[in-house]
Amino acid sequence: MIDVGDAFPEFRLPDQDGHLVSSSDLLGGRTVVYFYPKDDTSGCTTEACEFRDRLPSFAGVRVLGVSPDSPRSHRKFADKLGLGFTLLADEERTLAEACGVWVEKSLYGKKYMGVERTTFLLDEQGTVTHVWRKVKPAGHADEVRRVLA
Repeated sequence: MIDVGDAFPEFRLPDQDGHLVSSSDLLGGRTVVYFYPKDDTSGCTTEACEFRDRLPSFAGVRVLGVSPDSPRSHRKFADKLGLGFTLLADEERTLAEACGVWVEKSLYGKKYMGVERTTFLLDEQGTVTHVWRKVKPAGHADEVRRVLA
């Protein structure tokens, strides 16, 4: 599990346009990396829209959303909501597993594997400076904004 003070795991994943984004692309600026379960679901839509709406107040901090959905699904989701930030397709869940957010979940007594909604704030060197675990979508972007201020 990744925690404050750890280097964010190395990765190379496609974005919503199929362009590869790697961990080295994040160096030199602060970055918010938020993991969410699935495109176009209610909680994920709430969280994405809040990040979209607060983005101008993030003072140049890059925002990346990550889920196991495909680049095509991400493109449709980004277009539908007018998202002005990058969505990464972690279809093999390698980054989610490296960050410790691919976990066993339970719904109505049924157990399954899924993304635990988690956000990481990285500094200019790719070191984790803040972690939000078991995020509630509504109001989360404001929590992040307060830490960035």
